[in-house]
Amino acid sequence: MVLFAMINYGIYPLLGIRIAAVDYEYAVQQIMAHAREEKPLAVSALAVHGVMCGFLDEMQQRRLNGLDLIVPDGQPVRWGLRLLHDVRLPERVYGPELTLRVVEAAAREGMPIYLYGSTSEMLEALVNNLSAKYPGLVIAGASQSRFRRLSPEEKREVVATIRESGAKIVLVGLGCPRQEAWVYEYREELSMPLLAVGAAFAFHAGHLPQAPHWMQRSGLEWLFRLICEPRRLWRRYVVLNPLFLWALAQEALGWKRKQVVLPDRHEREESFG
Repeated sequence: MVLFAMINYGIYPLLGIRIAAVDYEYAVQQIMAHAREEKPLAVSALAVHGVMCGFLDEMQQRRLNGLDLIVPDGQPVRWGLRLLHDVRLPERVYGPELTLRVVEAAAREGMPIYLYGSTSEMLEALVNNLSAKYPGLVIAGASQSRFRRLSPEEKREVVATIRESGAKIVLVGLGCPRQEAWVYEYREELSMPLLAVGAAFAFHAGHLPQAPHWMQRSGLEWLFRLICEPRRLWRRYVVLNPLFLWALAQEALGWKRKQVVLPDRHEREESFG
């Protein structure tokens, strides 16, 4: 696990998950620095759903707290840091925007990236769109998800493929919580930054619309996504959002605080890919 110093920032527990109070500039700087030095860095941008996955599942909590950098993707997560710890971040670190900033930096430095997850159709569109937007971008490879657990042999093949591609950064779009489990498990196998980027693949491939900026700023992105995908996302937002608010209120009032549980490297492997 990387322990990094921050000026005027810090790492704060939110419902038992260690959230880094940072901005885009700091996150991109850390990712690029580790890529240049070929050092591992497991990164995720967590919204309410990701935090609640760890809150409700201790195994996932251990994995999340074993990541090097968890940035506050959702506005409610950012607001939660302010409520509990008086951390006043000027903005959230939104996963899809962080993705573009990292890709832009990689293109500028000629740093090859790898795309892992989703479907072949989405990956093809994503590769085309990113290549058109950032002409200097080097995409070393792309592998679609198999949408199942991988065997130990298949996992070794994934590691070998990414290593041999020459990539220095891997963007992972397997959906939460599987992508966070993936970057946790593969961190020791791949000596490079691994970024769990959530819906960024679908957004930047043009397969899903993004919420208007006013809804994003107001913390209403969840409503826009629920309207777009009600059958898939209803439980995430209708059940988990109120539970998040209730748990946050309990911590703020001092009624109940979720203990931070750290990994011991004996977590059950998901090996989903």
